[in-house]
Amino acid sequence: MRIHHVAGGLMMALALAGCQRTSMDSVNTQQNITPLQAQPIGSVSSSQLPDPTTDTSQFPEKPTTDTAMATGTGVAGGAADAAAATALDVTKESMVGNWRVASGPSSCDMFLTLTNLGSGSRGGTRGCAGELTTMGSWEVAGKQVVLKDRNGNSIARLYKSADARFDGTTNSGQPVSLSR
Repeated sequence: MRIHHVAGGLMMALALAGCQRTSMDSVNTQQNITPLQAQPIGSVSSSQLPDPTTDTSQFPEKPTTDTAMATGTGVAGGAADAAAATALDVTKESMVGNWRVASGPSSCDMFLTLTNLGSGSRGGTRGCAGELTTMGSWEVAGKQVVLKDRNGNSIARLYKSADARFDGTTNSGQPVSLSR
């Protein structure tokens, strides 16, 4: 019976030893710590920047639209000027959907979405001929709708001429009309 008392006492001592508080006071936390050395940096200089409102020579002029078509110096020339002068306002949202396209002697279908693709929105044609077969995207620039090829290059420009009608030209000068 005595062995049971000794074993019980020993178990109790071990249990109490596990409940004792330990402290980090005796650990030297400053041991083996080396401060970081400063690293050399390049020289720092300062100067006054030019006033951006007075010195505009360093910036090119902001383009408004494709200058060849918008100024009438392109193939379509005067027709583009006339269409631009009488063009109705257009929103990107109003362009979304299916359009019937008349381009020269042929007609085809065009589909316009709001899905982003490069700098424009995704679009495409079915059954078209000529430049319109390469259409991959489109965008609204002011009152102008710009049709682009799959590389983002402009292939045609149109202006809103009626509620559900757009008229313009391809880069080669071929007339193009969209209608619903």
